[in-house]
This record gives sequence, structure tokens and C-alpha cells, in this order.
Amino acid sequence: MRWEDYRRSSNVVNRRGEGGRSFGGGGGMVGLMLLRAIFSRFGIVGVVVAVGAFFLLSQMGVNPLGSSGGQSVRGGEGGTSPYDAEIDAILATTEDVWTEQFQANGLGDYPEPTLNLFAGGVQTQGCGFANAAVGPFYCPGGQQVYLDTSFFEQLDRQLGAPGDFARAYVIAHEVGHHVQTVTGISQQVSQMQARTGERSGADSAQVRMELMADCFAGVWANNAQRLDGFTLEEGDIQEGLRAAQAIGDDALQRKSQGRVVPDSFTHGTSEQRQRWLSVGYRSGDMRACDTLSAQDL
Repeated sequence: MRWEDYRRSSNVVNRRGEGGRSFGGGGGMVGLMLLRAIFSRFGIVGVVVAVGAFFLLSQMGVNPLGSSGGQSVRGGEGGTSPYDAEIDAILATTEDVWTEQFQANGLGDYPEPTLNLFAGGVQTQGCGFANAAVGPFYCPGGQQVYLDTSFFEQLDRQLGAPGDFARAYVIAHEVGHHVQTVTGISQQVSQMQARTGERSGADSAQVRMELMADCFAGVWANNAQRLDGFTLEEGDIQEGLRAAQAIGDDALQRKSQGRVVPDSFTHGTSEQRQRWLSVGYRSGDMRACDTLSAQDL
């Protein structure tokens, strides 16, 4: 993937200097607040999955709630990382692709999200305190993406999904959630979940939303390759597919607990994530990503 000649986004904010918080001192309250937030959104199954994720990261040598002292958790000094320029360029491509998609589909102007780079932990705008253990995420309240770049090292070394396109897929997926928010899809699903009480499961609305975001990432890839100054290279899509496989619910559950529990799925299986990333990439059209109505995920 060649991105070096592409413009840089002005919507990336480096917040690593704020530092994270640990369970020492006031960090215990932070951890409790985080678990309460997870319980509120996903119920007890979500808490179990979160605790399992904390344990897995700890076993990998990553302190999921530790303070970073204002620097990138792995690599980088002075509050930067080797990925920062790449992130700026990738976010810029998502801005340009989705501006075109919104215009082509009669959706008006595309409101660009802010991407926050943090290390260890961050106080979000609208979603409370979060730490690196939750991975990259999108907060709809402030319409902002949050990313601790230590996740990229985990994606490479622990999950076996290296490569610049794998990293770009992660960013494009979170931007996909922003697209869901600003088009009203997320609000519709939240209302449906409020009526049914359903928060997880192999065929849940939550899983369908995540697969849609994967599909939107594929739409981004299809259209980004036509942007001047950005080029996909041989093997890039395979990198994305490997990443989708690595972070499927079934793959992560096998790695963390040795068994698969479909009732606790929140993002979809490896096969499903690969499939919908491919659907978006082959079509290049966001209308092909209607996972909410799809009979077969």
C-alpha cells in the first residue's frame, strides 16, 4: 500500500500526553466504571468477554490499564509512534472516499470524524473513560474514533495479522461506525435493541452492525485505490482478510478461553468478517452492505 504521497488529515489529535490510569490509586474506580459501562451496553456476557480480554492481554505482556507516562505503549518516543503519518494519510483517504459516497447517494455533506491517538487510557467525549484493552473504538456521542497504536503491535505479533493494509482496515472499520451514526443507522438499531433487550449473539443486531462496518471498510478500499497519491499493492487485500480472520469472535474466544460461545458474539465470526469485507470491496457501493436485512450473514 502506497500512501506516502497522499495528503494528511487535519482531524487527528494526539492525546498520548494525557497518560493512562492504572488500578493503583484511583485506577480501581476507573476499572469499575468501565465494567459498569460494558454491563450497561452488553450485559453480563459483555463483562465476561471484557474480563477475558483483560486476562489475554495481561498474558501477552500488555498491561491493559497501565499508565503510559504520555508515550506510545510500544515504540515511539515523545508521544508519537511509527504509525502516526500513516494514520494521518489513511484517515484523509476515508474522508475523501466517504465525501464522494455521500454525494453519490444523496446523503448531503459528509461530517468528518476526529481520530484521537492515546496511550494506555483516555477520557472520551461522550463515552467515559476507556483504556487500551478495549481496542480501537468509535464513540458516537462525540463522533470520534479512539486508537491506541499499541493495538497494531498486538495485531502483528500476537494475532498474526501484520501489514499496513491490515492497519488501514482497522481504521476504516471504525470510520464505518461513524458512517452508521451520521446516517441514522446506529440510532435505529439502538432503538430496536432497547425494545428487544438483545445485546449479543451470533445473529444479533450488534453483530450485524459490526459486519456492516467491515463491509464499509471494503467500500473504502475499493474507492480509495482510485485516489491520486494512494495505491493498493499486491497482497494488500489478503492482509485485510487475515486481520478480519484474526479478530473474529470465534478466533479470539478460542485464543482467550479455548472454546467458542456463539451467544456472546458481538462482532461476527472470522468467516463472516472476511465475507463482508470482501462484499464491500467487490461492490465499492455502500448499498451492498445491508447486513441488517441479510438472511445469511
